Parts: sequence; structure tokens; C-alpha cells
Amino acid sequence: MDIDPAYCDDSKETVLPMVLDASRRSDGATVCIKRINPDTVTDEVKIANYLSTRTMREDPTNHCVPIWDSFRDPIISKVEYIVMPPLRPYMNPEFGAIGEVVDFVTQMLEGMRFMHKHFIAHGDLTTQNIMMDPRSILPSGWHFVAKHCTPDGVTPISPLARIDYPVHYVIVDFDCALQLSPGQPRLVTYFGGRDGDPPEYKSRDPYDPFKIDVFTLGNVFFRDFHQKYEGLDFLATIIDFMKTPDFRQRPDAEMVMSYWLNVRAHIDVGRARWRLQKRQETMGERVLYDTVAFAKEGVHRMKRMLGNGDLGHPHPSASRRHSHLYALRIHLK
Repeated sequence: MDIDPAYCDDSKETVLPMVLDASRRSDGATVCIKRINPDTVTDEVKIANYLSTRTMREDPTNHCVPIWDSFRDPIISKVEYIVMPPLRPYMNPEFGAIGEVVDFVTQMLEGMRFMHKHFIAHGDLTTQNIMMDPRSILPSGWHFVAKHCTPDGVTPISPLARIDYPVHYVIVDFDCALQLSPGQPRLVTYFGGRDGDPPEYKSRDPYDPFKIDVFTLGNVFFRDFHQKYEGLDFLATIIDFMKTPDFRQRPDAEMVMSYWLNVRAHIDVGRARWRLQKRQETMGERVLYDTVAFAKEGVHRMKRMLGNGDLGHPHPSASRRHSHLYALRIHLK
């Protein structure tokens, strides 16, 4: 039978040839395998495995990618492979409500504080290295390469709203990571990934690698949210705090978390379900999107009134104990 190649699964081209999906023999579950072939020796596998030990995984503030297995190439000894759960870029699909941004910021600050508590600086804490476990909003699954499709590679996905089905955000790629010993001086002369904005990079003087993470994560909040959407004024002060030019005056992860919890406590819970409005929206687009959002909110409230909503049972992958989104939803019930 002749079949259009576009409908064949192997016609989908991956943009990351070092990463592929596979099926686990024991239960048929989909996994992600990453090939690691560094130009220089790194501690990527060592650090990733350390953060995935049973003790580490028991901490609910651990947002580092879980490593299910790792092994060396049987022929090329320097090549290693790590096996992880399948994930998606955290911005795909896009955020829809202000409360979802609050939850994201909380989870990322938790994750950074967790790493730093264990003397690990990520070094490349940027948009490209933040993923999510989307099973709560894509319960029917998704295609590993054609991310806009269901597993058949053809049918468009219909994601649920994060505000109702919170997702778990995950930090990946530890090829730039650095692990120090307790008491070891926190000063380095070469460190970091793709974000060239930290001012200390422009100097040849030693600097604190943990403060690099603080700055680059602040840049994520700025570029991906504050610069892109209206109504996120509460992010302005913490972004400025995290991007303090002098790293000696810049706060550490613990200070940033405390600052954020104070900011978060003063956010009006009534804003949680407000639609995120892009800054470049035209008046026509704004009217259209607001109308759609209003209709969806009406359906949401009707389900609440009738008592047949499914909003009280998010996927277990969601970070319940520390997600501000749950607190916001409780107030809105």
C-alpha cells in the first residue's frame, strides 16, 4: 500500500541528533536517551547521577532531571549515554494565566536553591535547559519529535490548562555544571554557558559560579515573561535583585527564595486565572483572546458549580507541597 511519507513516523527529522526516544523493554514506557560525547572532560554524568540518587529524589524541591540509567558506549569508551524521562521545552505549549507564571518561578527558585545547597552550580541555567513533564496537560501523550502532534505524529495536540493541571518543571544538561566541596572557596575564573550577560564575564578576576546561576535565572524571568507579557509587574523587583551587577552584592539562592516568598505573599490571588496578555497584541487580537478566555472561565466556573470538574486531581508529577498554584486555586474555589 502506498502511504504519503509525511504520515510515516520515520519521516520526522529531529533537530537534536544526540537525543532520541526509545521504548523500555520491561514495561514499554517511552524513555529519552542522550548521547554524551564531550570535546573536553566534564562531570555531566557524575553530577546528574548524584542528583538522581534515592535520597536526592526524596526532596520535593529537587527539580533536576531524574536519570533512570547510564552506560558507556561499548566501542567508543569516552562516549556515554544517559536515560531520562521524555520531556518538553517548558514554553511549549505557551503559558496562559498569571498563576502559572507564579508557579514556574517558585519551582525554578526551589530547584536552584536545591542544587546550591548541595554545592552544585549549574552554569547554564537558561531557557534551553529548562524542561517540563507535561503529562498532566497532555494525558494522551505527544510525539517525541513532532511536538505539536499526539503520538501518531499527525493529530494535533489539545493541551489542558496548566492553571488547572499544574506541571513539574525540570532542569537539564549539566555539561557546564561544577560541584564544589564543603568549605571550598567559591571563586572560579572560567565557568558558564550560553548567557553572556553576567557582568563578571567581562573581567578576568575570579567570580562566584553560584551567583552566575542567580543572574541567568533572573534573565529567564525577564526575557521569557516580564519582557513578553503585560501584568507581571510583581516580577520586576526580583529580577532586578537577581541581576545585581556586582556579584559580591548579588543575593544567593537562599536570599532570592526568601525574597520571592515575600513578593508572592502579596500577589492578589484573584489574579491567578487572569489571561497572560502579550505586549505586542493588537486591539483586535486582545478582544478575541479575552473573549475566548472569558468563555473558558465560564465553563470552568460552571463545572465547579455542578461539581463534576476534574480539577482536584492533577497528575502526580505536579509538585503539590511547594506549588503556589495550589494555594491560589484553593483560595479561588
